[in-house]
Amino acid sequence: MDTARIAALLEPFLDQPLSPLQLDQISIYIDLLQRWNARINLTAIRHQDEIVTRHFGESLFLARHLFSDFSQLRHLERPCHPDPELAEGEGPAFSQAAHPPRVLDIGSGSGFPALPLKIYAPNIHLTLIESNHKKAAFLNEVARALTFTNINVISERAEEVAKRQSHQADVVTLRAVERFEAILPQAVALLAPNGTLAVLITTAQLPQLAILSSLTWQPEIHVPQSQTRVLSIGYIS
Repeated sequence: MDTARIAALLEPFLDQPLSPLQLDQISIYIDLLQRWNARINLTAIRHQDEIVTRHFGESLFLARHLFSDFSQLRHLERPCHPDPELAEGEGPAFSQAAHPPRVLDIGSGSGFPALPLKIYAPNIHLTLIESNHKKAAFLNEVARALTFTNINVISERAEEVAKRQSHQADVVTLRAVERFEAILPQAVALLAPNGTLAVLITTAQLPQLAILSSLTWQPEIHVPQSQTRVLSIGYIS
């Protein structure tokens, strides 16, 4: 897909443009997604423009709010509690320090939002949990094609990974997972101390977040070009 077209479609979701390398990575990703989608069901969205706005746009909107200091990505550390001085909607603060945050995505499917997070913030340590082996194979193929490092695809159920307590993360993400309310406690179990949970959901799902009494939630942020989609970010209190 033409990178200039990708850049134009992503403008409403970002506060600054992506680099030519990042746009090339998205173009390669789209080509792989459409090629694999002809064999296995990765996404019901077939038109390239819609893939960019609904999948990449929403995912990069999340990345923008998690990793707001784009110029300091190589110095990212584990997240701290949101700074009360931050303007509403800016998301949790990440301080400059020794190592990048560990990010874990549950039910990664075709890779959203996890792989766009890696495109946006290449130095994060990323783990994707996807129990479907064919989809996990696709995720590994994209990671190879985009020459990602510090990335791990786990082809297991999130419940099993949480039981082992071997993959605690600074940031856990969720988008379009089945049994959303049931998986929320597993997401919290996978969080490290002072961790952050970021979910892309509909407004109808917001009341379900109330079951997570251990988290403090920021006001939801509406996703551009959607009437019902929101980003909710919570941190361990």
